[in-house]
Amino acid sequence: MLTRRTILLASIAAGVTMQNQSARAKASQPSTSVNFDVPAGACDCHTHIHADPAKFPFYPGRVYTPEPASPEEMSALHKALHIERVVIVTPSVYGPDNSATLFGIKARGPTARGVAVIDDKTSENDLDALQQAGFRGIRLNLATGGINDPNVGRSRFQAAVDRMKARGWHVQLYTTLPMITAIKDLVTSSPVPAVFDHFGGAQAELGVDQPGFSDLVDLVKSGKAYVKISGAYRASKLAPDYPDVVPLAKALISANPDRIVWGTDWPHPDSVTPPGHKVTDVTPLFQIDDGRLLNQLPVWAPDAAIRKKILVDNPARLYGF
Repeated sequence: MLTRRTILLASIAAGVTMQNQSARAKASQPSTSVNFDVPAGACDCHTHIHADPAKFPFYPGRVYTPEPASPEEMSALHKALHIERVVIVTPSVYGPDNSATLFGIKARGPTARGVAVIDDKTSENDLDALQQAGFRGIRLNLATGGINDPNVGRSRFQAAVDRMKARGWHVQLYTTLPMITAIKDLVTSSPVPAVFDHFGGAQAELGVDQPGFSDLVDLVKSGKAYVKISGAYRASKLAPDYPDVVPLAKALISANPDRIVWGTDWPHPDSVTPPGHKVTDVTPLFQIDDGRLLNQLPVWAPDAAIRKKILVDNPARLYGF
């Protein structure tokens, strides 16, 4: 049976050497040099830190366990990519504990911002402290948890908006196009921006006419939503350059270049625990060449002025750099 995991593995195996699982693996580093001028102040808007689990324990309710990825490795990545700023997103493996993300922000300093995961126990004082530390939004990770019920998605999005509207933070969603269609009216009326991860969950092989993609484009065009053109390997099987992603990226950029941001999705976690394994077993990170991935941006956005919007201006507005 063709599963999401087998598609991802086939995509990566086509152009990237998977790491030797018998040795302790490292988070990926670029092997391809950047082939265009990256503007000053460029931002990688989607990364994660997987800190030492002895100091930053994983959430008991997680659905996978990733390999470590440190702030030092992230800094090396961005030095190679000529990227100055970063947004660190709390991954699902920590639940509503944002300590590892905070650790990463502190290591990076004023060039870092964070996106938190919260729950009903997160107080306004907690949010005040996160804001002071550099957090600017909260994330609803519906996809990793397998949440596809539109009623659940609508309820969770509206509750997030209600908590964020006085604070002015955005609500980031990792979800699918059917869910985006289901919450489109709520996004349209939201007083805070919605930010959709990874092309909104679109699948490149289905093209721009796939159900729900037009709703995503409409939200971007209206200015009510941002989209991260990130994690192309999650949308496409055609490694290493993912040519079938080009129409999706160009359609979103054309809709409204002021609502597009870019990210690596480093350190590229595989959020599916393999069959026969326990969620506490360590699942290897995908090995992605982020230099080659960044070099697709001029293909998607040939105009340097638009690339500056995507890499510098839009992140500065959204994350408050």
